[in-house]
Amino acid sequence: MSFRTFLKLVEIQTKIASIFPFLVGSLFVYYRYETFNPLNTMIFFMAMLLFDLTTTTINNYMDYRKASSQTYREQRNIIGQKAIPEKVVILTIFTMLAIATGLGLWLVFRTDLLVLLIGMICFAIGIFYTFGPIPLSRMPLGEVFSGVTMGFGIIFLIIYVNGFDQGIASITIAGWEVQLQANVRLLAEILLISLPCVFTIANLMLANNICDLEEDINNHRYTLPYYIGKRYAIMLFNVLYATTFVSILTAVLFNILPIIMLLSLVVTYPVFKHVHQFNQKQIKEITFPLAVKNLVIVNSASVVMLAVSILSSISH
Repeated sequence: MSFRTFLKLVEIQTKIASIFPFLVGSLFVYYRYETFNPLNTMIFFMAMLLFDLTTTTINNYMDYRKASSQTYREQRNIIGQKAIPEKVVILTIFTMLAIATGLGLWLVFRTDLLVLLIGMICFAIGIFYTFGPIPLSRMPLGEVFSGVTMGFGIIFLIIYVNGFDQGIASITIAGWEVQLQANVRLLAEILLISLPCVFTIANLMLANNICDLEEDINNHRYTLPYYIGKRYAIMLFNVLYATTFVSILTAVLFNILPIIMLLSLVVTYPVFKHVHQFNQKQIKEITFPLAVKNLVIVNSASVVMLAVSILSSISH
């Protein structure tokens, strides 16, 4: 398998969906707690990226194995297109998973057991998202699990590995007793600032499932648009973007995010212009990229405004 084929197998172009939560969390932890651990951040980034690559590869492999259409297997799936041996795909999956697991355990050693607990939950969701008799991605839960795991999970973990001593949460074991403590206010802050990532990532999958509805049904994938109908799926697509901007405004009003973040709301125009175009037609090659553009636009604006606020405070 060539390196170029590997990049297509792991769909490297889609990893921007995990990069943005990483950037938002890294900037927020410095803005909120004035703390940053470069080594912990680097370890987490590598573990996060490798695990994301692993889940995508598992997804492509399971789609290849379970596809009922030979045309899909040979022409639409990268494994069939490039005639990648299944043994090579399986070895690639286990190699990346082993390295990601090792990095995760190193991070637990450098922080505390809560990272292990949250990491295990994210790992489990990531694996069963595409693997098993009924993967989460083939159920009407994919948008929820992808949005929450990537949008909130990544942000929480990158904040925690940098600020695990800030009283956000902790887990202790004493004999047969396990005690979990959490500061609800701080957790609510993290949840609120993560909502733009949660909703834009969820909409990425929702747009994909809307566009692929007929093909998914033919391949026995019954996603959210199948259960609620295409019309209501498109309505949900619209509502999630509106709620994204409401969450940013709310975070500023509660003084969780700097007031300069209000400037990020200027992107509502291009975002809803894309939403209007998607509402008119739902074609994978033409309008699905609009959801990708919206994810980039919304989260880039948040990253830039947070960075500007931090640089401004440092210069003063």
